[in-house]
Amino acid sequence: MKFLLSSCVALAIVLCGCGKKSDSTLTVATDNTFVPFEFLDTETGETVGFDIDLIRAIAEEAGLELEIQSMEFDGIIAGLQANRYDLAIAGMTITDERKKSVDFSAPYYDSGLTIAVQKDNTTITSIADLAGKRVGTRSGTTGATYLQENVPTAEVVAFPGIVEAYMDLQAGRIDAVLYDQPNISYYITKEGGTELKMVGGLLRGEQYGIAFPKGSPHKAKVDAALQTLRDNGTYDRIYAKWFGAGTKH
Repeated sequence: MKFLLSSCVALAIVLCGCGKKSDSTLTVATDNTFVPFEFLDTETGETVGFDIDLIRAIAEEAGLELEIQSMEFDGIIAGLQANRYDLAIAGMTITDERKKSVDFSAPYYDSGLTIAVQKDNTTITSIADLAGKRVGTRSGTTGATYLQENVPTAEVVAFPGIVEAYMDLQAGRIDAVLYDQPNISYYITKEGGTELKMVGGLLRGEQYGIAFPKGSPHKAKVDAALQTLRDNGTYDRIYAKWFGAGTKH
């Protein structure tokens, strides 16, 4: 009986250890609906994109393992604050407001906000023309904040996923979409949004950063790896894969 009890205890310890995550494995939160940064490959069922390639390269350089988990964008910061994730990469703009809740890596992508309308629309050419219009954007993003602060008379229609906003714009259910320029550009050129166009130029320059829980011990290592990737050309190769060679970043 004593031998049997000891064997059971030993087996329990082994089984518990099998499910334990290595200290070097980082749980990464992302959102797989933001092309071309992170999105679901329908053929493989895997999350792919610029951000995914970049964070994998950072992990390889830093000697870390990754466990990538997809979730709704507007829940990522809360998840980091609750320490459910070690970091997040999701095309997240670095803002002073977000810095109150999370820490950010060095910027890894220069972006900005712009407007999309139907191709035959001639009445909306600038941010001022959005007054009194139904304007789509994504909930929890800087686009929603920008509209509230700069076009208070616009009717902001916030969608959980930005593709839904583009589809409503194409169907004429909203008048415009205000969102991140690289995503709008990608949708128009690659995802069947050819009946749309961008207007008004870049409304505000923004930078994306990798987010961490406050005081994270992983930030310094990720920053160092990111800089190495910039220095040795790996970043440029990943960038060219998703945005084309010779483009600016």
